Amino acid sequence: MISETRFRIVVVVAALGLSMVTGYAASQTASHGLASPESFAGIADSDARSAAMFTELGKVLTHPRCVNCHPAGDRPRQGDEGRLHQPPVTRGADGHGVAALRCSACHGNANFEPARIPGHPEWHLAPREMGWEGKSLAEICAQIKDPARNGGRKVEELIHHIGEDTLVGWAWQPGFGRSPAPGTQKQAGALVEAWAKSGAACPAR
Repeated sequence: MISETRFRIVVVVAALGLSMVTGYAASQTASHGLASPESFAGIADSDARSAAMFTELGKVLTHPRCVNCHPAGDRPRQGDEGRLHQPPVTRGADGHGVAALRCSACHGNANFEPARIPGHPEWHLAPREMGWEGKSLAEICAQIKDPARNGGRKVEELIHHIGEDTLVGWAWQPGFGRSPAPGTQKQAGALVEAWAKSGAACPAR
C-alpha cells in the first residue's frame, strides 16, 4: 500500500506535469490574430492605409519575440519580460557571439525543451543597425526601409524575409513558456506585401 508521503509526492509531480503541459499548450496558442490587408480597404487615403497596415504589422515587430533579438545594445534579451540574457553574452563582430562563447554553443538547430533553450540553425542577433528596442513604430519603419540598415534589402525583399525566413518564423513557434508573436508568419507576410505595394508609408509616430 502506498504511503501518504509517497502519495503526496506522486500528486505533486502529476500536478507539475499537467501544469507544464498546459503551459506549453498556452505558449503555442495564446496568440492574437492579425488583421488582413483587406480589412484596411475602407481607408481612402493610400498613404494612411499603407501606414495603418504597418501599424498592424508593428504588433509583431514590437513583440518580445522580435525585440529580444533586435536589442538597442550588444546584449540580447530574453523572456516575455525582455530581461537581459543570462549568461551575459554579447553579440560579437558578426552577431553570432564572441569567439569564447558563440550563440551555437548553447542554441542548437531547434528548441531544446528539457532545458527551455530556444534554437535554430542560424540563431544570432539582428545587426546593431536594426536595433528596435525602445524605438517608436515610425523609427522602426524608417530603419526597415533603409538599405544601409536593413542588410541591403529593397522594400520588396522584406516580403520574403518577414513572411518566409525560418529564423523570423521561430517567433511563432518559440517553445515552452514564451508567448508567440501575434497571428501567423503568413499573415505577417501578407501585411508586409500589401504595405510594400501600397507605397510603404510609415506611421507618424
